[in-house]
Amino acid sequence: MRLIPRSFFWRTILLILVPLILALIIVANAFFGNHWARVHATLARTLSVEIATIMNFMDSGDMKTAETLAHDIGINVTVAPEIHRGAKNDNHSHEAGLLSQELSKRIKRQSEIYVDRGHRLITIDIPTANGTIATFGTSLYRIYSTSTEVFIIWLIGAILIVSALTAPFIILHNRSIRRIAHAANRFGRGLDAPGFQPTGSKEIREAATAMITMKDRLDRYNRTRTDMLNAVSHDLKSPLTRMRLAIETDDSNKAALLADIDRMTSMINGYLSFARGEMPEIEQTTELPPMLLRIARDAAPTKKIVTDFPETPVQFYARPMALARAFSNIIENAARYAKTTIKMTETDGTDETVITIEDDGPGIPDDKKADAMRPFVRLDDARGADTGGTGLGLSIAQTAIENHGGRIFLEDGDLGGLRVRVVLPIQ
Repeated sequence: MRLIPRSFFWRTILLILVPLILALIIVANAFFGNHWARVHATLARTLSVEIATIMNFMDSGDMKTAETLAHDIGINVTVAPEIHRGAKNDNHSHEAGLLSQELSKRIKRQSEIYVDRGHRLITIDIPTANGTIATFGTSLYRIYSTSTEVFIIWLIGAILIVSALTAPFIILHNRSIRRIAHAANRFGRGLDAPGFQPTGSKEIREAATAMITMKDRLDRYNRTRTDMLNAVSHDLKSPLTRMRLAIETDDSNKAALLADIDRMTSMINGYLSFARGEMPEIEQTTELPPMLLRIARDAAPTKKIVTDFPETPVQFYARPMALARAFSNIIENAARYAKTTIKMTETDGTDETVITIEDDGPGIPDDKKADAMRPFVRLDDARGADTGGTGLGLSIAQTAIENHGGRIFLEDGDLGGLRVRVVLPIQ
């Protein structure tokens, strides 16, 4: 038998209610248990003293004083030669037990106590000194307090109120988790989850957002692999066909064959660079300005390099080879299209650092910026003619930047060309 339920809802209910119930029980027993005993003992002792005082006046023959005293303190007194009650006395009940003990201490006679719980009355029969029976009647509240019972009722009510207020929030919380599980199950089967949005507490929304981001990256990964296979098939088919035709017709041109081989080698190297962009690497303390300067001097030795770096650039943990590969593609792209100038800046914040790389080239139209980030897409018509390449540069950079938790944006630069803005978190 399982003592702990499987459901998150019932586990949360138990987590809230069990400690609450235990705390209330401890408080009720430790405080109100002693309080109840002290109050009842005091009430029983007070009433027994009053009855004993009245009995003393009655035994001495001063009935008038006894009746006056009884009237003043709210006790009804009658005297009869004898009384025959069929019911069993309540001397040992929880209401009258303490009173019976107190009376036996003060009056050396057998008293009979009867409790009328329906009318909340108590009746006490005590023999007098002359052989008659004195009957004392008064309210049950004179010896029994119901405050503890009321308190217990309030405790139960408090538990019910807490349950009623807590249950809707737990249900909403549980529903958010179930929606994440349902969406994850659909994502795992390669399906979409229409209408799925992060809801619930901050932590649940963060988990849902992370799952959506992961799904988007996996989708892009699958699309990239499909695009890569299509590109390999397309880009290699033409030179291979030309080479086969030249060999079969004995019309081979060594220079043309070498050109096709160089072209194929360049494409294959680009594909391999794209695949290597996702290889694991140990994170190290990284400082960007020296890396950016080294890459820019190697990639654009004939261009003017303008920098705006902080005197003490921020250091953060990153995979330096992956970042170097990303910025190499960005800077080489800027060097290919820049007329004379490449500008690099770094702006450090408390949580992130922003690096911008811009050139004074022709730029990219706004309607083609999104396509520029896709792998195997060439925008030579937008940036220039006869530039070659496999269309992987910015896609490799985007993959490496996003693997660091960063973002990359293509914007219009102040120099008239393209500005690439990279935002990296400082970890």
